Amino acid sequence: MQTKSRLFDDAARLAGGAIGTLAGVRREIEALARQQLDRLLDGMDLVTRDEFEAVKAMAVAAREENERLAARLASLEGKRAKARGAGEAKPRRPRKTPQS
Repeated sequence: MQTKSRLFDDAARLAGGAIGTLAGVRREIEALARQQLDRLLDGMDLVTRDEFEAVKAMAVAAREENERLAARLASLEGKRAKARGAGEAKPRRPRKTPQS
């Protein structure tokens, strides 16, 4: 009976050691895979999230300014059309300058 108990204890210790070794191997494989992935991504010249968000904010601001300027231009063109309709003289043509 003593030998069976000892045999089970030895088997349990061996299994525990194997599990610990496998866990270590798993961590090593994950670290190597992470290094390879980092090396691959570094070579791809990708932008960071911060850079992407900054450019996105710039694009939104530019779009808003473009819309504001388009509305201002439409307003000015409307005023010009009204002024022309009220009898304003035709706009002057630019003078030709002598070429050197």
